[in-house]
Amino acid sequence: MFLLLLVSLVWAFSFGLIKGQLAGIDSTAIATLRLALALAVFLPFFRRGALAWGEAVRLALVGAVQFGLMYLLYQRSYVYLPGYAVVLFTLTTPLYLAILDAVIERRVAPRYLVAALLALGGSAAVWFTTALNGNLLKGFLLLQASNLCFALGQLAWRRQRARLPAAVSDASLFALPYAGAVITCAVGSLFFTDWTAVHISTSQWGVLAYLGIISSGACFFWWNLGATRVNVGTLAVFNNAKVPLGVACSLLFFGEHADITRLLIGGALMIAAVWIAERK
Repeated sequence: MFLLLLVSLVWAFSFGLIKGQLAGIDSTAIATLRLALALAVFLPFFRRGALAWGEAVRLALVGAVQFGLMYLLYQRSYVYLPGYAVVLFTLTTPLYLAILDAVIERRVAPRYLVAALLALGGSAAVWFTTALNGNLLKGFLLLQASNLCFALGQLAWRRQRARLPAAVSDASLFALPYAGAVITCAVGSLFFTDWTAVHISTSQWGVLAYLGIISSGACFFWWNLGATRVNVGTLAVFNNAKVPLGVACSLLFFGEHADITRLLIGGALMIAAVWIAERK
C-alpha cells in the first residue's frame, strides 16, 4: 500500500509540471518521449533468463495496453475536452477495475465494488463543481477507453506476474512492458505527430527527463509492484487517490485554490474506501 501512496503523491505533483512547463508540445510526442526514457532506465536491468519467448511477448503486450495505448487515448482526449473534464472522466477507473476483476475471476466481491464507488465519490466531491456542457461524447469515449486500458493492464500484470517464479525480480522484467508501450506510442506518433515541428527547450527537456525517469519510469514500476501486494478493492481506491492529493499539491506548491471542505470530504471517503477494501 505504501508504494501506491508514494506513486499517487508523485503523480499528483506531476500535474502542475505538465500544465505549466510543457504547454505547446505535441501530446503524443510527450507520451512517446516519456516512455522511451522509462525504457532506457530499465534496459540495463533486463534479464530474460529462463523466461520463455511467449511470456516475454505477453508482458510486452501488457505494457502496450496499460501504458502505450492508455497514453495515446488519454493524450488524444485533450483535443476534445477541457482539462477539468479530463480529470472528471478518469474517475471511472476504479469501477472498471472492480467490474473487470469480477468478470475475469468469475466472482463478485461486493466490498470491492463498494470501495470503488466510495473512491469515485471521494474524487467527485473534490472536482465536480459545475455541470458539463456541450458535445463531449468523442472525448468522453476516448478517455473511457484509456481508463479501460489502464485498468485491464493492472489486472493483466497481476495475473502474468503470479505465473512467473518469485525468484525473478520485477526490475529484470519491466523493460518488456515499456518496450511494448514505446512501440505502441511510436506507431501512434506516425499518425498524430509532426516531429519536424516539435521544438523542446533545455528546461523542457529537464521536465521531460523527470517525468520519464521518475513519474513514468520508476512510478509505473512501483505502481505495478504495489498492485501485486494489495487486493483489487484497495488497488481500485488508489487509482483515484491522486485526485485529492493533486488538489493538495496545487494548494501547497502551485498557488492554486480549492474548496477545503470538498478536499476533506473527498479524503475522508477515500480513507473509508480503503478501510472497507482491507476488511477481512
